[in-house]
Amino acid sequence: MSAQPFTEIWVYLAASPLLGLTLTLVAYQAGYRVYARAGFHPLLNPVLLAVGIVVAALAITGTPYRTYFDGAQFVHFLLGPAVVALAVPLARQWDAVRALALPIAGALVAGALVAVASALGIAHAFGVSEATLLSLAPKSVTAPIAMGIAEKIGGLPALAAVLAVTTGVIGAVIGHYVLDALAIRDWRVRGFALGLAAHGIGTARAFQVNAEAGAFAGLAFGLHGVLAALAVPVIYWVLEALR
Repeated sequence: MSAQPFTEIWVYLAASPLLGLTLTLVAYQAGYRVYARAGFHPLLNPVLLAVGIVVAALAITGTPYRTYFDGAQFVHFLLGPAVVALAVPLARQWDAVRALALPIAGALVAGALVAVASALGIAHAFGVSEATLLSLAPKSVTAPIAMGIAEKIGGLPALAAVLAVTTGVIGAVIGHYVLDALAIRDWRVRGFALGLAAHGIGTARAFQVNAEAGAFAGLAFGLHGVLAALAVPVIYWVLEALR
């Protein structure tokens, strides 16, 4: 088959909102097939592969991001129902969650503080700008919440989104190795750590490995988002008042 039909298809898609949706679905399916063929190796995370495919396609064709997002926003909308759906596996683990309420609360606060303090400390040591620091603070929560927090405290929402997605991908890729190195075997702990540090992408990875880990990852993902949205702006305003 000649390249002409493919060129005509691309021209048609590029002129319609179908471009973003089609490219996103095709990229993820391709990434997932590679991931499955590699035995679900964490280094070949399908989200990471899909992002690379989408970026390459947009760069090669010169397609503006806004044109792409006009079609991909349907997938963006589905993030909401997907997050709500996490309540289903969590409900099945509700007895275990109630029994571990105190340790969960302690781990949540400790993990959230470490996520912010470590990132800001390292970035400050490298002399990054204040706007970048403020965009980096909410990196471990899901992108929409991170963007809202960054906007409230004077950061750059777009940069916050990039940092949040990058954090999620890195956490999903290396989390398995870090937890193994620390000899953490409890699926509840492994899942909670992934959800806390790598939000939705880490939660998806946890569900692929173990249902119990996925439930606790979803719990950490949701609680961390709420805690960060409430606490980070307040802490920022308090520190600014003390200057």
